[in-house]
Amino acid sequence: MTFIEELKRRRTFGIISHPDAGKTTLTEKLLLFGGAINEAGAVKNNKIKKSATSDFMEIERQRGISVATSVLAFNYKEKKINILDTPGHKDFAEDTFRTLTAVDSVIVVIDVAKGVEEQTEKLVKVCRMRKIPIIVFINKLDREGKDAFDLLDEVEQKLGLRVTPLSFPIGMGYDFKGIYNIWEQKLNLFDGDNKQTISEGVEFKDINTPELDEIVGKKHAEDLREELELIDEVYPKFDKDEYLKGDLQPVFFGSALNNFGVKELLDCFIEIAPHPQPKQADTRIVKPEEPKMTGFVFKIHANMDPKHRDRLAFVKIVSGTFKRNTNYLHVRLNKKMKFASPNAFFAEKKQIVDESFPGDIVGLHDTGNFKIGDTLTEGEILNFKGIPAFSPEHFRYINNADPMKSKQLAKGIDQLMDEGVAQLFTLNLNGRKVIGTVGALQFEVIQYRLEHEYGAKCTYENLNMHKVCWVAPEDEKNAEFQDFKRVKQRYLAKDKEGKLVFLADSDFTIQMTQSKYPSVKLHFTSEF
Repeated sequence: MTFIEELKRRRTFGIISHPDAGKTTLTEKLLLFGGAINEAGAVKNNKIKKSATSDFMEIERQRGISVATSVLAFNYKEKKINILDTPGHKDFAEDTFRTLTAVDSVIVVIDVAKGVEEQTEKLVKVCRMRKIPIIVFINKLDREGKDAFDLLDEVEQKLGLRVTPLSFPIGMGYDFKGIYNIWEQKLNLFDGDNKQTISEGVEFKDINTPELDEIVGKKHAEDLREELELIDEVYPKFDKDEYLKGDLQPVFFGSALNNFGVKELLDCFIEIAPHPQPKQADTRIVKPEEPKMTGFVFKIHANMDPKHRDRLAFVKIVSGTFKRNTNYLHVRLNKKMKFASPNAFFAEKKQIVDESFPGDIVGLHDTGNFKIGDTLTEGEILNFKGIPAFSPEHFRYINNADPMKSKQLAKGIDQLMDEGVAQLFTLNLNGRKVIGTVGALQFEVIQYRLEHEYGAKCTYENLNMHKVCWVAPEDEKNAEFQDFKRVKQRYLAKDKEGKLVFLADSDFTIQMTQSKYPSVKLHFTSEF
């Protein structure tokens, strides 16, 4: 296959939603249809001790939630599909925001009973800002939920999307009969008894035939005809160009747990979703078809395999071909590096790959050279934009609970902070270490992983802070900045990169500081 053919068959997308909307289940069912797994794990079902293929960290298995983005790849109908399954829980939103820099499109999963939830709104806002093409999947149709048209209205109003249904449910909950696939003009009937098998659709080019009444019952057939007529009048016709520009969002209905509506989603997705797209760097726009390799690190994961203490940097290939054992320039460190065993992923299973193409995600073994946002090139000096660290909102002092293990604790904190799960600040006044996170659940994850992966124990002390601001003075030597440092010295710290930060206890403090020291600029992300 030529380079351009390889490029055109790639589809890299993220799945996002509020916790519990069925995102991980959907990921798993996509793998099932792709032939990548033979049997679906009963996700979050305690009677059967299996967990979703994509939740491979021990703490995820215990909690039944995804706390780290996992990367999965499989082939389906000649297309190479890369899925990034993201955490839905708001305490891990930062990982999800960064993952969105590495995808070309997204699928948003919405629970039919709960409708659009707060976390979904935040994530979709980021997608819209970046003009990422979105497909909406309304899940759990085998349960009682909101009316399909009410849901479509809610998606339009709350998420600010312009939707067009490409499939539509026949009944819902106990009365759920199946789905009419508008995209392929097929009828898929629901068989609630056999949840693991996949039903084939019956073609229905003309829904006015009496045969439909026989199959789904007279009332359901009449309802469906009316609903399809209404869809025709109210919603715009699907237009692929508008979808790719981020101006139109197709909607599918289904039940991921029962394999229902998933194949329709996947079949349509591989036809309409974009292949790898150009990406903005600081100096120019990089196009995927360029011959020279460029890529960036959007995630770092320590201890993918606890037995080996290995640390992997996840690199999204933006252009060119990434080859094993070839020298590439690490732009930030300005040094050449080569990688003997780059990995491709299937959840926790990894395999060594000789070459990867734009859109692919490659895992590189890392001994501490990489940070999130780092760029690899064939020599060109450029950096990809839009992978910031956000200002944390929860703060605690971290203390060593076992003085014999201080080395392990230091190493564990160092590696976990590189992953971007949290940020470490060292107070200028007394050198005490402060951990800042976007969500409170992160502290539990850090404590758990320090103990189980590094053999180190820590305790926390509360620290009442509101936000971290990165400090950028106009002139480091002027009297105003010196006065700022003297007055605020109790609240100044350094982040992991040695940048000066100001720990503010309230919004009021930030406003007062900005008006008193106008030449000292305060920023809420580290990328300014």
